[in-house]
Amino acid sequence: MTAAVTSSHNDCNTLDGNTHGTGVSAGATFPEHYQALLDKKAHQLQQLLAEYLTEFPDTLEVFASAPEHFRMRAEFRVWHEDDGSHYIMFDQATRARIAMTRFPVGSQRINELMQPLMEAICQHDILRRKLFQIEFLTTQSGEALVSLLYHKQLDETWVAAVRPLREQFGIDIIGRARKQKRLLDKDWVTEELTIDGRVWRYNQVENSFTQPNAGINEKMLGWAKDVTTRTGNNGKPGDLVELYCGNGNFTCVLAGNFDRVLATEIAKSSVHSAQINFEMNGVENVTIARMSSEEFTQALNRERDFRRLSHVDLDSYNFSTILVDPPRAGLDPATEALVQRFDRIVYVSCNPLTLKENLKTLTQTHKIERLALFDQFPYTDHMETGVLLIRR
Repeated sequence: MTAAVTSSHNDCNTLDGNTHGTGVSAGATFPEHYQALLDKKAHQLQQLLAEYLTEFPDTLEVFASAPEHFRMRAEFRVWHEDDGSHYIMFDQATRARIAMTRFPVGSQRINELMQPLMEAICQHDILRRKLFQIEFLTTQSGEALVSLLYHKQLDETWVAAVRPLREQFGIDIIGRARKQKRLLDKDWVTEELTIDGRVWRYNQVENSFTQPNAGINEKMLGWAKDVTTRTGNNGKPGDLVELYCGNGNFTCVLAGNFDRVLATEIAKSSVHSAQINFEMNGVENVTIARMSSEEFTQALNRERDFRRLSHVDLDSYNFSTILVDPPRAGLDPATEALVQRFDRIVYVSCNPLTLKENLKTLTQTHKIERLALFDQFPYTDHMETGVLLIRR
């Protein structure tokens, strides 16, 4: 059984529940309507930002998603009934349970695994009992990591029962319970993204934020690489500051456009993944600091000294560009003031409403030169937006 189910979340940079952002059609997709829905979304974005586009010389760049099988990750609640168990989601309006036998917006790998895996789990009471959620993290190359979440503690008997499933399905499996995490092998997958003919490899860790639509992620990275190809004065590269760098998704690809990159990220697990990704991709001109945007602003203003920046000589940088990819709340006033200090601003937004609010301030000193819509979540109201602003 399939049905349209939505879910809402307040922060882009969190691992989502059923969806990411403003929700997604959980069961049914409508490829024959996809282009019309995308056109409507593009029109809505242009209307929303119309007051800031009077100086904008070019048309909105629109990047379409694959109409099906675009989500690399998903999570489902589990409903037990008699001797069977089912994947379920909840209708946001009625909170009714919707049984899921397939998930057309999910990757091919998720759909291949869903029912056979559930059938295998149901054959073992120790695997089925107290299981309340199943999460999938997959890649374009077919890797899959499955997390099984329980309302019970997991012992060696559980490990012995679940290990054959790892071999049977060719997946990595994690068991989670309250204050407990059982690994059979590893808690990450390696995604491969192709941008301008080059393959980039990314370590993606379970329960950490990753871009859910890999195809659109490739297009976002290609766009960001293009808009930063000529930076600084007289076309000289200069240096890049990146706030909220996550696992280095943008950092790896953009580093080659600059002399040096200084990136910040607050989550320890993301900093670790970023460092792995820099090494895997041969990126050697990036320094990453584990700190918030507010702390970085204080450091740049010389208001506070941070031990985490003791290895960084801020005065030695020739910053030409700043990249921000904030959570749904957008930029706070202090960060707005910070980004206005740079000649070029690349702003990747997952919430057009907070983007609009930020543009009230940013367009006082900068003007929009490029604007893009990335359809991260087809069949939803979600708008992932890229903006390049240059100093007036």
